[in-house]
Amino acid sequence: MKLLSDYFDRLLPIVEADLQTVLTPADNAPPLFYRMLHYHMGWIDENGQPVETRRGGKRIRPILCLLTCEAGCGDLSAARPAAAAVEMIHNFSLLHDDIQDNSPTRRGRTTVWKIWGEAQAINAGDAQFALAFLAIPYLQKESTDPAVTAHMLQILGETCLELTRGQHLDMLFEHREKVTTGEYLDMIEGKTAALLRGSALLGALAGGCDEEAQQHYALFGRNLGLAFQVLDDILDIWGDPALIGKKAAIDIHQRKKSLPVLYGLERSEELQKLYAAEEPFDDDRVAEIVALLDRVGAHDYAEQLARRYSDETLRHLAEAQPQGEAAWALNELVHFLLHRDR
Repeated sequence: MKLLSDYFDRLLPIVEADLQTVLTPADNAPPLFYRMLHYHMGWIDENGQPVETRRGGKRIRPILCLLTCEAGCGDLSAARPAAAAVEMIHNFSLLHDDIQDNSPTRRGRTTVWKIWGEAQAINAGDAQFALAFLAIPYLQKESTDPAVTAHMLQILGETCLELTRGQHLDMLFEHREKVTTGEYLDMIEGKTAALLRGSALLGALAGGCDEEAQQHYALFGRNLGLAFQVLDDILDIWGDPALIGKKAAIDIHQRKKSLPVLYGLERSEELQKLYAAEEPFDDDRVAEIVALLDRVGAHDYAEQLARRYSDETLRHLAEAQPQGEAAWALNELVHFLLHRDR
């Protein structure tokens, strides 16, 4: 049986080729206009020179889209336009997020806005957004049903709206003293889960799945996104720094209101007082906060929630009745994303 890495080896060149087709510079484009986009995608350095090692992310969302399509009809070619589109939407959101979050680095490199300024980076994100919608008509076969194309564009638009709703809430919560765990879960449903939901749904639509199967794939992607983010929150506090490549309990050092922290704040007045203090958290204070989170059961709560979302992910995937080796690959992808230690 193939390994999951075999599927990535087969599908990543397809994704990269389609992305490069959509991002081919127009004849009248200023050189810097596309250079910023190509830099952000990880293909070149800031001087426009090709890089030896691609630094454009794992391309999980387009791979998910292609595998979902292949599990439906056995031929992933129908999903290639949608796969390129969702990856470009993902990167549009990252270009803007980096500015909104004041992030100087992304994927181990300086962010676009730090090199070329906020205004140009916003414009680059806008261009990426527009090209994401153009990817579908650019890459589709002439024989594609216009109704399917229209439905894909609708799903993409609805996904973008939900994605930006989640980002709106995330930024809003930064300035609110109290945020509930329920509000946080609603936020990550938009910011994290929406694009995985859209990726799976677009793949199912391209693969000719019936409406019931499409809805199961949509819920599969949604729950996968929720489980992924909750697990990420757990690792950011309790993960091994040597494995995750970050400082221990980085979310607490940065005072991020992640799910375990919010759960703890709802249940511990002592924790509320610590977070109300203005002085920065040193290592001793962070260790004290982690101990408080353990005491109120924040780690156990988050793990149980991640397990529940994981179970729902697998249930909806089974209900969708994926076929062939792609069905195995989807299950392996879920295992890869939800049983990681980094």
